[in-house]
Amino acid sequence: MEPGAGAGGQRALLRQVLGWRVAAAVAWSVLLLPVCTAAFVVLSGLDPFHPVRWISNSFNDLYTSYIIFCILLMSVVILIVSVFNAEFSAVVPSIPCSRIALIGKIIHPQQVIHSVVHAIMGMLVAWCAAVMTKGKFQFLAVPCTPSESLDDAAPQVCLNEYHLFFLLAGAFMGYSYSLLYLINNMNYLPFPIIQQYKYLRFRRSLPLLIKHSCVESLYFVRNFCATYYFFGYIPKVWISTTMDLHIDSKLHPLDTLTGLLDISLFYHAWLCGVFLLITWYTAWLLFKIYATETHHFPVQPTFAEETDQCLPKILNSNPPLIIKFLALQDLMLLSQYSPVRRQEVFSLSQPGGHPHNWAAISRECLNLLSDLTQRLITQQEAAAANGRAKQPAGELKIPLQTPGAVATEGMSFQLQRSNIIPRASMSSMVKSSLISLKASPGSDVGSPFSSPALNGKMGTLDVKSPWHGSAQSPHVMRRGPKLWTSATDLHMNGSHHESFPELSAAKGGHEAVQPRFIYTWLQNKQEQIKTFLSKRVLIMYFFSKHPEASIQAVFSDAQMHIWALEGLSHLVAASFTEDQFGVVQTTLPAILNTLLTLQEVVDRHFKLPHVSSKPPRVSGSLVDTSYKTLRFALRASLKTALYRITAVFGEHLNAVQVSTEHKKRLQQFLEYKE
Repeated sequence: MEPGAGAGGQRALLRQVLGWRVAAAVAWSVLLLPVCTAAFVVLSGLDPFHPVRWISNSFNDLYTSYIIFCILLMSVVILIVSVFNAEFSAVVPSIPCSRIALIGKIIHPQQVIHSVVHAIMGMLVAWCAAVMTKGKFQFLAVPCTPSESLDDAAPQVCLNEYHLFFLLAGAFMGYSYSLLYLINNMNYLPFPIIQQYKYLRFRRSLPLLIKHSCVESLYFVRNFCATYYFFGYIPKVWISTTMDLHIDSKLHPLDTLTGLLDISLFYHAWLCGVFLLITWYTAWLLFKIYATETHHFPVQPTFAEETDQCLPKILNSNPPLIIKFLALQDLMLLSQYSPVRRQEVFSLSQPGGHPHNWAAISRECLNLLSDLTQRLITQQEAAAANGRAKQPAGELKIPLQTPGAVATEGMSFQLQRSNIIPRASMSSMVKSSLISLKASPGSDVGSPFSSPALNGKMGTLDVKSPWHGSAQSPHVMRRGPKLWTSATDLHMNGSHHESFPELSAAKGGHEAVQPRFIYTWLQNKQEQIKTFLSKRVLIMYFFSKHPEASIQAVFSDAQMHIWALEGLSHLVAASFTEDQFGVVQTTLPAILNTLLTLQEVVDRHFKLPHVSSKPPRVSGSLVDTSYKTLRFALRASLKTALYRITAVFGEHLNAVQVSTEHKKRLQQFLEYKE
């Protein structure tokens, strides 16, 4: 299939899976809008001393033309807000690790567009609220008379500052909503652990939604009053000058303490904010509920045209992340609750008799878990590199002169590596499993576990790789560009930028010296600049990384690894009685090696400094923060998956070809001592 055709098929699949969900969420949001509008009209005309007149006037207003027009205009606003919810949605949260990264997200062009559009939509909602409230809030321009007017003086048109206050408050609330949408990762789509009907999920969240909107509107109005007190004179003068409107001097200006201490103004502004937030949060909540609903992907295609929509094909392709998450969720559910679909996974192809379905599914799950293992190893090595003392320069040099010496120097590198990082380096169990996993299904020399050092030992050193012609420690090279944390770290990093001759025999000695000198000079200058800036407190305040945020970023996509663990372990456990052809048994050693290696790496991660071993207490809030505890869920799922397999297979696992360290760990699981 051509790349263009594959991209077109992915877009078609995305529209097929997600299109109707967005449409259904928008439809229900618009259908619930008249209910919210009726409640706003009733509460805006609050008159507890005359309840009969209050209720009758409120119901009479519901049938007026301006109320109907406001509902239609609000429907357009809901549609635009829902489109932005769909466009900005993500199944993997974006976690800024420093304050400067958060500022960068706020001033990103996409976020600026999001904020501007929501500010305009908030102003439209506030205009509708002012029109429906009536009274002194209804019009921007009102007739007035000059204070020194005589009896025959002509009336003038003055600016209604109450209406202006409403409009600016709506814009401020819309922008604040957009800002919190970014900071609180409200575009993150958390998938429910327990599958429920959509109505039950919405009903459970509705009281929390109303409470959250009321409290948040209170803070928005407070912040806007403070802003209007200092800067409210600017838009008032600009609009009055532009529209040729006078200022009624007989009324107290609202940018003073006397004007802002108006209970009626505060109440109606707060009610306007509640109305805005409830309608927007309802659209946001409905989209989350519909977008995370389960979707059944066929394991085997009924027709040839459905091949690209099958579960094994989607898992092994590169679809949009939400499609891959839905596919892994479907894999987890079928592995637990669908014996018929499990038989399709264990079936053999006809003709040929090959387990294509199981091979594709197990290969993708193992690749996901191997990627996570390698990522955690890299993160632990980076943490060890940040914490260890500065090593002598000669201890880090690896004199690679010729390509034939790669294997020998690889052994030397392993010895030096164990001396430099004694605690956080890979144990023998992890090393042996990483090497043995190269022979597992779906893995090769270029797999996530094949580091450049291992590839060098295999004789496959890439000339374009950063490992070629550099004497840096591999633990430093594999770390991404990080911000400065301490002066000790800066001095330590500065000792690693030493060069040695390149491996390529095509270049002469004189040609290699000049680039090496320039590279060393540039690196030294870079370290000097870093050292200078790291001594400035304000710079460090913005650029220093938050340890907890960095840890959360490592596990930000752990939900799909949890589903891969659960799906793979349930399929392996079910294969003990349902796998008629023994297709699972061929990959059982690789599965056990991957799971046990990942478990050791995860256990070592929780022993690192600044890593909490207990999950934080999650308060019942409308905004989901479950991504902050994904690493704890992953640890529990991993241990449960291993116990699930060992409980079913029992002593039969002693016949599986695994390393000695893994056999000891499996025995602990068999004896329920882990």
